Amino acid sequence: MLRKGQPETAGLLYDGTASMAPLQHICQMLYDSGFGTALRESDNAFSVVESVHVLSITLTVGTIVVLDLRMLGLVLRSIALTRLARSVFPLALSGFGISLVSGFLLFWAEAAKMYTNPAFRVKMVLLVLAGLNPLIFHTTVYRRVQEWEAKNISPWRARAAAVSSIALWSGVIVAGRAIAYFR
Repeated sequence: MLRKGQPETAGLLYDGTASMAPLQHICQMLYDSGFGTALRESDNAFSVVESVHVLSITLTVGTIVVLDLRMLGLVLRSIALTRLARSVFPLALSGFGISLVSGFLLFWAEAAKMYTNPAFRVKMVLLVLAGLNPLIFHTTVYRRVQEWEAKNISPWRARAAAVSSIALWSGVIVAGRAIAYFR
């Protein structure tokens, strides 16, 4: 319940005390900052950053899905997986870096709202899982890629990693889009 003279910001009770959870407090500070307010209230800046974020995610996920589809044997079978990975990895990494920066800027502008947004939380969990998937893949089945990359069908663990990757990145995109519906 709000006390007289106490502001309510983004649906969060902000009483200026340390009674807030530490992460909630940081989110509220980002939201209340001059930069966060300026970005959020700008006629164009927020839309430009959001567009850059969407385009960079498209670049990231598009290149990753090409590799996943290759591992599933559905596209580019004549190209060795390692050669394809060397070609698209810089694009995926660039897209991810841009989406990380633009995503943080979007978060900064609306941090207090994102703290309670269930779709945002789901997106963050899926992003962590999407990051763990290639880490596990590269430390296990990919170590023996020279033995199987020339075959039309990858080992079942490589195919499982590819299906997991496509599902996780699809979930990230859907959850990211759903953020707007929980504001």
